[in-house]
Amino acid sequence: MRIFDGLTDLVDSEGENLGASDWILVDQKRIDGFADVTGDHQWIHVDPVRAASSPFGRTIAHGYLTLSLFAELTTRMYRVDNVSFAVNYGLDRVRFVTPVLEGSRIRATARLAEVGRVDDAVQLKLESTIEIEGSERPAAVVTSLARYFA
Repeated sequence: MRIFDGLTDLVDSEGENLGASDWILVDQKRIDGFADVTGDHQWIHVDPVRAASSPFGRTIAHGYLTLSLFAELTTRMYRVDNVSFAVNYGLDRVRFVTPVLEGSRIRATARLAEVGRVDDAVQLKLESTIEIEGSERPAAVVTSLARYFA
């Protein structure tokens, strides 16, 4: 895990690759829980019997479940100390490239694409890839923004 010592250290690290997070298992329990929270119970996500005859051969994670795990994945890659707080400032781009099959493990890799001062904060643009273990194609590519305050 990369630990930044405050805003100056973060700004000075623009362009740095953060490496990879730990792997996270995307199992049916997690998929079903996400379906319950969001109300998205489409059969391709929650019906293993029906999904077995789909082109995927089993259920797949919701794209937004994969995206929601991005927060956990990034907290396993870096943290910024000596700041008062941080806020998620949004997403510039998200593409769901490959479905995440139930039982797969995912992780993220990331690069500090841009880091600079904006008003009374430091804004970080993170270019990330969510990988699927054993797959040549990623689950998603994400460009996200966060702001850190002194």
